[in-house]
Amino acid sequence: MSSEEFEKLHEIYGSLYDELKLMPERLLRSHGEEKKSLLRTFDVRKGEAEEVLQGMEEELRDAPPAYRNSMRTKLRLYRRDLAKLQRDAKNSAPSLSDAGGGGIYSSQNQQSTREQSQRALLLQGSQSLNNATESIQRSQRLAAEAENVGSDIIQELGEQREQLDRSRDRLVNAGENLSRTRKILRSMSRRLATNKLLLAVIILMETAILGAVVYLKFFRR
Repeated sequence: MSSEEFEKLHEIYGSLYDELKLMPERLLRSHGEEKKSLLRTFDVRKGEAEEVLQGMEEELRDAPPAYRNSMRTKLRLYRRDLAKLQRDAKNSAPSLSDAGGGGIYSSQNQQSTREQSQRALLLQGSQSLNNATESIQRSQRLAAEAENVGSDIIQELGEQREQLDRSRDRLVNAGENLSRTRKILRSMSRRLATNKLLLAVIILMETAILGAVVYLKFFRR
């Protein structure tokens, strides 16, 4: 079976059919008011069985494709068996189906038709309630799934925020280190320039001294 609702309807139909298939034989053995009562009961139960088959057919529309063929075959067999039981019941009570008994049988059929209509409304209401319940359950499942997805997204965003905070801190530290490095390089540049200037002064002084020594030794007699 494809669904819990189809299982329930199948069990209900089985009970009704078990009761209906005993009716033709009982009609053959009965007379008068007893036969009329049995016919009324047969009509009522047959109407209930048809309503159950209609509910099963509605379930068939929403059934998975893998189950539809077997379910459709069962429904055809059930309708065929139900039609055969109806023919057997009419053949078992010919005296109540002719013109002389038509008025009584017609009134009985009208009463059973009203009862069948009421049961059809009840079955339809039950089916609508079941559909509404299933829709609410699906909505609850979707809401729970959406809540789980939202929680996962919030958690992931929190982790990404922590990563961004750590990256920002590393960038700040790198910027501070870069500033210190620039200061050190500027200080080294100033020291290098000063050393070059001192070296040039020393070279000039040594050149001047060397020139003075050469002058005094070789040119001044």
